Amino acid sequence: MKPNNLTRLRQWLFGSSLLVLGNVALAAGLMTPANSNLPALEIKEHHVTVVIEDGYVVTSVEQIFSNNNAVDLEAIYSFPIPEKAAVSEFTYWIDGQPITGEVLEKQQAKTIYQEEKQAGREAAVTEQDSHKTFDISVSPVRANQEVKIRLSYIQPAHVDTAIGRYVYPLEEGGTDEDKLSFWTYNDTVTEKFSFTMRFRSSYPVDQLRLPQHPQAVIQQISAQEWSVTINENKTGAPIPDANPAINPEVPATTTVPTITTQAAQHLNKDIVVYWRLQPGLPGSVDMITYKKPGSHQGTFMMTITPGDDLAAITEGRDWIFVLDYSGSMQGKYTSLTEGVNKGLNKLNANDRFKIILFNDGSREITQGYTQATPELINNAIQTMSSINPEGGTNLYAGIERGMKSLDADRSSAIILVTDGEANIGLTEKKDFIKLLEAKDVRLFTFVMGNSANRPLLEGMAKVSNGFAMNISNSDDIVGKLMEATAKLTHQAFHDVDIKISGVKVSDLTPATIGSLYRGQQLIVLGHYYGEGEARLSINGKISGQPKTYSTSFAFPQESQFYPELERLWAFATIEDMQNQLDYYGEDADIKQAITDLAIEKGLVTRYTSMVVMRDEEFAKRGIERKNAQRVADEQAAQVNRQNTAIQDHRVDRNQPLYNTPAPSHSSGSGGSMNLGLLLMLMLLFISGAIKNVNSNKQ
Repeated sequence: MKPNNLTRLRQWLFGSSLLVLGNVALAAGLMTPANSNLPALEIKEHHVTVVIEDGYVVTSVEQIFSNNNAVDLEAIYSFPIPEKAAVSEFTYWIDGQPITGEVLEKQQAKTIYQEEKQAGREAAVTEQDSHKTFDISVSPVRANQEVKIRLSYIQPAHVDTAIGRYVYPLEEGGTDEDKLSFWTYNDTVTEKFSFTMRFRSSYPVDQLRLPQHPQAVIQQISAQEWSVTINENKTGAPIPDANPAINPEVPATTTVPTITTQAAQHLNKDIVVYWRLQPGLPGSVDMITYKKPGSHQGTFMMTITPGDDLAAITEGRDWIFVLDYSGSMQGKYTSLTEGVNKGLNKLNANDRFKIILFNDGSREITQGYTQATPELINNAIQTMSSINPEGGTNLYAGIERGMKSLDADRSSAIILVTDGEANIGLTEKKDFIKLLEAKDVRLFTFVMGNSANRPLLEGMAKVSNGFAMNISNSDDIVGKLMEATAKLTHQAFHDVDIKISGVKVSDLTPATIGSLYRGQQLIVLGHYYGEGEARLSINGKISGQPKTYSTSFAFPQESQFYPELERLWAFATIEDMQNQLDYYGEDADIKQAITDLAIEKGLVTRYTSMVVMRDEEFAKRGIERKNAQRVADEQAAQVNRQNTAIQDHRVDRNQPLYNTPAPSHSSGSGGSMNLGLLLMLMLLFISGAIKNVNSNKQ
């Protein structure tokens, strides 16, 4: 395809997806009982501050709610759980003073909140609702008064194929039918909305962009530092820079253009920020540490960016497409069929394919593996076109059928497109894991929307040595699929294991690494003891052949810049333990271990919540203010980092781990098969997104 035609195709696809996705029914926001006769509480202000540096992200959200009714009310605010995010702070302003919450066992926190609520005293609690949302309850919001809260969370900052991505999630996927039947959402910010980001990178950045927010003001401060500002308000008056530390080059009195709208903002579109590193940067090992003076134990986060030494795959492969055709696909199944048609016609002649559809059950519309010839592709597409979508979502049946009759002599891949909310048949994670463990097949799954069951889909992909890719409706879908195709068409580094010698280390997470695909980083957290020179070895297999990479570097005696690492390590460790629970079932010891670790490190989990009340009530109940002190230490460190020059965290300069540059989208050529798969998956994603939107309306 000629470049100008490809550009037009991308524009058409992107424009079509935006038209379809413009009417998302649900979003983050205040929840009001559906049968309430009182007007909903008002979200007056919503301010987001993001700092990305040193391999992780700190996001802080301040909101002001208003009760315009003549009686005191409770406010319940719900927003999607960000990927790999650990809530580190929940602060509630009482009598004009900010009070930071403490983490307790979930039922204990809920009981305390209810007791304080019944006593008429100010209290608030943040809870995790399974894998879907964080729910914040605040009581009372006094009649004709306002209440202010702040929530902060931390998460790793991943770079894939030289592209970094940050998502501030706002779209609520609408997959929780019980919640939808009882609550209505108010997603309108009536007066002021702002989003400010300070981005600092150890490596030069070519570009930073927000594909769905053209009103964003993007400023490049240097090759390694950028800022982003979005200010919107109802009155049209400029909003002063809420956090001058985000952009120290700009005076505090400087304002940026604002958008005047009937409402300041609707919290129904994710904010997605991409950054692209300079091409040709080396494969590398970067590390940051936290170790208090006099402490024997420290915490480290190691980011391994592999070089581009995974070769392209040229032999024929088997492609199994497992596609959702439940009732919510009515009205867009034609687009799905056309997408499959376009993609299949771009496969190599020696590739084979199967097409499996699932709803209440599953069906294969191809007769076994089908050679990718024009005639056989046309037959499959005609069969797809004759089928009408209907029924529920039996995800297990689709995967099970996709795994039947695998050919051990050929490389096989299952491409799954769904939101992962299985509601018919087997639905437990352990059932899917056991199914995938039985066969040698790679599962590549695309996690659609903020309410998708990420733990299920990511667990399935990991056990099969595949990968899961999270997709927002605000993503640059073309760019995300470029990442996917690069992984599907190149060798992978399998059975990856790391060893560190010379310095004692423990508690490494992830507990099992699995496979690394082209462009993927590996982020490892753990504890170290003492100090000094250590040797790192990374072992695995490429096309069945053993491969080892090694280097040496030093662990420091002390380091106080990154106290957040303790929470990041704890959160990753809790994820490993939660995976064990999901697989093996209830285990009281593991559940208690998660609870204890979450309370110690101040994390909101499935078993812990963060509660706020008056200081004297904390004292009366004998609750130690450990998290308040941890938050104060982290905030002090954040200020110190903002006032310090950008740090170089590469530790393998003297002995590089890789001899090749890291892969980037600007290097290499994918070939026609890559483009064909890209076209097919792009249309599948758009169809899947349409499905997700329409399911919200039902």
